[in-house]
Amino acid sequence: MTLVKFANGQKNHAVNPFFSDVFDSILNDSFLGDKLATRVPAVNISETESQFHIELAVPGLKKEDFKINLDKNILAVSADKKVENVEEGKKFSKREYSYNSFTRSFTLPEVADAAKIEAEYADGILKLNVAKKEEAKIQTREITVK
Repeated sequence: MTLVKFANGQKNHAVNPFFSDVFDSILNDSFLGDKLATRVPAVNISETESQFHIELAVPGLKKEDFKINLDKNILAVSADKKVENVEEGKKFSKREYSYNSFTRSFTLPEVADAAKIEAEYADGILKLNVAKKEEAKIQTREITVK
């Protein structure tokens, strides 16, 4: 099935309406948009009493594809994946391959404990847990009124 977009007269092109519609369809085509867009994974960042949680949506990768580095207070997450479809014994007039890479950097706050960072990859989600320093953890207590 092919999706065909119709303007239904909503655009008013005085010179040549066909010319504009052709460029609109080419420039808004999802195939070109997907190939030209820079792929940066979506990130969720949350905080609990004792940790910061960073989750990156990176499906299709293996845990070996990731590099996680800490330089001073900058936590950098990057990945490189190269895929080649090669069949031996055939002459190819066309071979397809893809190369995906990204880098995301996060500035850790002063309360983060750089020695206690853990990473886990499961079901297309890379989870990073950054512990807080003991003095930064929220301590609750009841205060009496005098």
